[in-house]
Amino acid sequence: MSKNSVETMKSDELKVLDILGQHAKENIDTLAKRCGFSRQKMWRIIKRLEKEKIIWGYSAITDGEANECKHFVLLVKRSMVSLDNSAKKEGSIETLDECIPGIMKIENILLVHGGYDYILTFYASDIIGAKKFVQEISSRFGKYIDNYLLLETLFPIRKQGIKNPQINNLVEYL
Repeated sequence: MSKNSVETMKSDELKVLDILGQHAKENIDTLAKRCGFSRQKMWRIIKRLEKEKIIWGYSAITDGEANECKHFVLLVKRSMVSLDNSAKKEGSIETLDECIPGIMKIENILLVHGGYDYILTFYASDIIGAKKFVQEISSRFGKYIDNYLLLETLFPIRKQGIKNPQINNLVEYL
């Protein structure tokens, strides 16, 4: 495959990813039209991206309040103790949602560089549920955690690149 073909394919994939990020709920014909592609080309690119695990899934962006949940962010600073294989598996491969079933649901677990090493975002019924989750994390991984900070999200301005449709009602809080 020539360099131009590879560059064109990469450019087409980026275009598809951008369009899907903003319009994933639209049908394949509409998505293809937005990209300037045929339906078949759009379908082939999406299937290739799914197969290569570049696209992990599709989800609706919802207002947590509609689900009677509050959104929280947990920043975690690791200690100097190395994670053993069991802790690595439990913290990354297996779900932590089972820590406190029915009280919380994990949205994201991110490994980051900076003042903290991990960012967990999750939904919980209230601050008490969020603190119970942090307590459970601390009891399971305490020797690996040097410091953590729990934050409650007031409201999203943007979420997954999409502007909050209620932002005009929330501007006074900015």
